[in-house]
Amino acid sequence: MTPTAEIPHNLSEDIQALLVAPLFVAFAVLLFRQAGLLTGGTVGLAFLIHYAAGWPMGAVLFAVNLPFYVFAVRAMGWEFAVKTFVAVSLLAIYTEALPALISIQSLNTLFAAVMGGFLIGVGLLILIRHKASLGGLGVLAIYLQKRKGWPAGKVQMAADCVIVGAALLVRDPFSVGLSIIGAVALNLVIAVNHKEGRYVGV
Repeated sequence: MTPTAEIPHNLSEDIQALLVAPLFVAFAVLLFRQAGLLTGGTVGLAFLIHYAAGWPMGAVLFAVNLPFYVFAVRAMGWEFAVKTFVAVSLLAIYTEALPALISIQSLNTLFAAVMGGFLIGVGLLILIRHKASLGGLGVLAIYLQKRKGWPAGKVQMAADCVIVGAALLVRDPFSVGLSIIGAVALNLVIAVNHKEGRYVGV
């Protein structure tokens, strides 16, 4: 297969991605919160704090990511860090705004788990392709891989296992099991759609 030259996204395309991707994730957060579920990463960490302390989800999302921007700059550079800061900030805003715009009267929890996972996967995929992320543990994993040689995928998986395990302290086992299904759905989207050589325009 002949290599294809990379075509960078322009500013307007990056802006569109940073506006839209967090909205997908925020809708997933709404579904998870309505169903009493959670996910991995710093979003999952924010869910743990939200469920345990009752603090506003958007504010917690923003706060838990703050320490990780240092690792984002060191591991991926300033452009990545700034885009990630914008994406996380918008996610925090959207997360607080959506409950005032959407009222869900009935929600199947299995559907919420799978659809929420798909939505987060799509949102992350958009951000990855525009050289951004939702910060947090994924960035730390990349940093540790570069500095210590620790496999980023294994570090991320270990962190997610700890978060899901801790979820048993604030949620029932059935909800945690459904949350794991949501995490599988999320990773399925990334695994199938994010492969080298299949996408032009990074």
